[in-house]
Amino acid sequence: MPATFVVVPLWQGSVSSRAMSHADGAAAILGDLPSSSTIVVEVPVEAGESLGTGVQRYSTLLRVRERTAEALSRVPDWALTIGGDCGASLASVGHASSRAAGDLAVLWLDAHPDLNTPETSPSGGFGGMTLRAIVGEGAEGLALDPETRVPPERLVLGGIRAIDDEERRFIEAHDVATLTVEDLSDPSLVIAAVEATGASQVFIHIDLDVLDPAALAGLSYPMPFGIGTAELVALVRAVAARFPIAGAAIAGFAPASPQSADDDLPTILRLVGALTSGGGALR
Repeated sequence: MPATFVVVPLWQGSVSSRAMSHADGAAAILGDLPSSSTIVVEVPVEAGESLGTGVQRYSTLLRVRERTAEALSRVPDWALTIGGDCGASLASVGHASSRAAGDLAVLWLDAHPDLNTPETSPSGGFGGMTLRAIVGEGAEGLALDPETRVPPERLVLGGIRAIDDEERRFIEAHDVATLTVEDLSDPSLVIAAVEATGASQVFIHIDLDVLDPAALAGLSYPMPFGIGTAELVALVRAVAARFPIAGAAIAGFAPASPQSADDDLPTILRLVGALTSGGGALR
């Protein structure tokens, strides 16, 4: 079945000076999605409180996770989540893991591994903790439960090039598969890494900062030496052709203006087309 698009204009997980632009980015993408197969999750206007968790804006993040999970429960097949910041992927991975009965690998294409905890995060931003929450560790309500968590051996990190000390420790302690930007240019290497997890289905998360800043202007955390658009599109198409897609997400679009959003949208829509080219999960 075709994907259902779940748009989550979340900005509260970002601590970038352009954090609120993530909501603008989600709205810009929404304008090019088919309304008949799109669900929009309402994100509160208020920033929210940490409530002693060590997670900035925790109260709002928790509400958005609950609202996203409710939206996903109405999806008939698989969902392509459109953020917002990376925190929008949390509920989406949980939904995909439940549908796949735990038989799920997560391909995390991002300049950052997002493997901090509330105790180790240098910023308190949940975006940098999202993948750690996906493996089941983090603040109450912002970590997947034992039935839907994805264990570290089922993770494949691609294109990461800004790693905090705790993230590096976690990657080394759990021998998490990591692929360089150069590796991503060879889809066979990525497919082999996902095959090595033993999972038969995959969730693909794309934080747009995996791209080189020359390819996309609307990035809240631009990092040099990223992958090019054509190479990323080819990679996603190859993975979607090899594995059933149990779910996917695009995050991190933070345009500086409506004009710059228009300039970037063709690149993002190419990625949407690549993610939906494989026909979805459970084929």
